[in-house]
Amino acid sequence: MPDIRNIAVNKTRLWDSLMEMAKIGATPKGGCARLALTDLDREGRDLFVRWCREAGCSITVDRMGNIFARRPGRNDSLPPVVTGSHLDTQPTGGKFDGVYGVLAGLEVIRTLNDHGFETEAPLEVSVWTNEEGSRFAPAMVSSGVFAGVFTEDYGHSRLDLDGASLGDELQRIGYLGDAPVGGRPFKAFFEAHIEQGPILEAQGKTIGVVQGIQGMRWFEVTLTGSESHAGTTPMDRRKDAMLGCARLVDRINGIALDHKPGVSTVGLVKVGPNSRNTIPGSVFFTVDLRHPQDETLLVMQSEFQAALAAVCDPLGLTYDCREIWHSPAAHFDSGCIDAVRAAAQQAGYAHMEIVSGAGHDAGYINRVAPTAMIFVPCADGISHNEIEAATPADLAAGCNVLLRAMLAQAG
Repeated sequence: MPDIRNIAVNKTRLWDSLMEMAKIGATPKGGCARLALTDLDREGRDLFVRWCREAGCSITVDRMGNIFARRPGRNDSLPPVVTGSHLDTQPTGGKFDGVYGVLAGLEVIRTLNDHGFETEAPLEVSVWTNEEGSRFAPAMVSSGVFAGVFTEDYGHSRLDLDGASLGDELQRIGYLGDAPVGGRPFKAFFEAHIEQGPILEAQGKTIGVVQGIQGMRWFEVTLTGSESHAGTTPMDRRKDAMLGCARLVDRINGIALDHKPGVSTVGLVKVGPNSRNTIPGSVFFTVDLRHPQDETLLVMQSEFQAALAAVCDPLGLTYDCREIWHSPAAHFDSGCIDAVRAAAQQAGYAHMEIVSGAGHDAGYINRVAPTAMIFVPCADGISHNEIEAATPADLAAGCNVLLRAMLAQAG
């Protein structure tokens, strides 16, 4: 068997696979629109499954549509060492968010096949359904069901804005599997990902050794005022729901600035009746609060809820606010973190410790298996954008670290 130190992934093959997958749902600006459980998502899944079977893997699909491609080990009764991410994208997403972690796992398997390298434990590459949460809220719902955070019925009942359910869409595209969700023991789980932030690039580092993921809270808010004629209603007689929303957006932004490195986002707004000469009588909007410390995140939540009353009461508005998702801060397994750090050192890559500002499936898998993540830089830290970019060299470096970390765990 060859020495692990002499094994490296095929940089060109990894890049070509990423570019081939990027053709599915390609956008004019060079990104991808491959929303969860659409026909385009089915095409991406089908391509991944075909590539895995060609690499000698068996395929299992569970009842949340999560895919597991398995390369057997010498002792196939051992729990597998698993890697993976997601194939769904934002409506104006990039080529690398999620898909890199999936195809890096496939490249690990292809590389081991090239060298005739056997592992003691089996290896698996996973695809997690609806990680983005852009079509079905909340995000990471299927890895959450896998980890026991949500029930399968809850996952299947998630609706998109057109009223289609996640379960029905799984059935429609042919990825409602028959394997139970969860209960699959993992020896370890690694997720490779672009950073989606500017830190690695600014520090001149190739590898981020991810320590954990910051906590997140998602809210849905409806403000209700009174629709009225835009030309005849005096300013002091108005109950303008959009004015309330605008003031709250500014308050929510200030809450994050007061609690750095916390962040806040109002990313979706629906105005009713949405007419240019009618005062808005209702506004629905979403709020995303994040912080690495759960205690501070709770303070941010309290300040946001206080701002609702402080803004709405003087304007004569009523409000309804529901927290639809809470993902506590995740702290990864020290043994898996050490495996990533050692792999980066052995390969000679400049690296640093980092905390993820974005949510990832690894955050939920961390609850049921030893877990860590590997970050590589992306240009200007831009992600969730069609111009998202990463270099072939950095992507290959992250994949080489993934290869060594997985082999260290698989034996």
